[in-house]
Amino acid sequence: MPSSTRRPEPPYRQIVAEIRDRILAGDLRPGDRVPSIREIARRWEVAVATATRVMATLRDDGLVETKIGAGTVVSALAGRKQPVAVTAPPRPRRAGVPKQALNRRRILRTAVAIADTEGLDAVSMRRLAAEFGVGPMSLYRHVSSKDELVTQMTDEVFGEPELPVPGPDGWRAKLELISRLQWELCRRHLWLPRAVSFVRPLLVPNVMAHTEWTLRALDELGLPMATRIREALTLPGLVLTVALSMADEVEVEQETGVTLDRWWLTQRKRADELLDSGRFPLLATLAGEEVPDVDGLFEYSLARHLDGFAALVEDQARTRP
Repeated sequence: MPSSTRRPEPPYRQIVAEIRDRILAGDLRPGDRVPSIREIARRWEVAVATATRVMATLRDDGLVETKIGAGTVVSALAGRKQPVAVTAPPRPRRAGVPKQALNRRRILRTAVAIADTEGLDAVSMRRLAAEFGVGPMSLYRHVSSKDELVTQMTDEVFGEPELPVPGPDGWRAKLELISRLQWELCRRHLWLPRAVSFVRPLLVPNVMAHTEWTLRALDELGLPMATRIREALTLPGLVLTVALSMADEVEVEQETGVTLDRWWLTQRKRADELLDSGRFPLLATLAGEEVPDVDGLFEYSLARHLDGFAALVEDQARTRP
């Protein structure tokens, strides 16, 4: 076919080629961070799915690897060997990894580790297959789809904390405990808030156990079941909503290298201009050094929510026959 009519390479291959050239030229050295999936999507103006494919291809080519605490970095071997072709088939099973080692729990824990380090978009059947050195079809015997995989990952991490029985005395202490357990889960697994839906709740044992525990904590109040189930859904909804902001901030800090404190310092001049204009007299009374604290926001939101729920409990107690 004449070169003038040759089809252009798919976008993901063009991006792979650019990053690969930078690595081979030494602009990106072993141990240097490479653009994250989110950053690739934004910089090259492509879909997240395309950016995820870019990262998977670079990993399959041996150019990048994941370092816990550092994200995805240039592989230590990247400068020593020529990478394989972009269209290379899946890697064969690694020597010494027995077939029976591929089980559902190991698949889930590996998927959770990937999501913890690189985000939920980095998790795919193809990526997991590459981790285990098998073909993607081998995974479908254990997990039927990506949606089921994410659901089971969520159930896996909800099973990490032990729910005490019966727990502390008093309904409020119990609700504070379950909320803080879930907050810590979100701190360890930043992708978790995006995997939970209250419109289509996850019907899996460990998630349901949290809901059941919360309902039991309200037993002593004599509330209608409709009120109790609303509270059992609203309370984790509050936790996950604040956790989304925390996850976004962590991702932005990892991608830009700019902490929240430093970002506010860069915005100080703009903030001073707006506050000195006289249009926002109440905001102008705030101390300039105050920086939003996500943990503090969570604690404030939880306390005020439980204050409101306590008022509801008292009101229903007064009107109960």
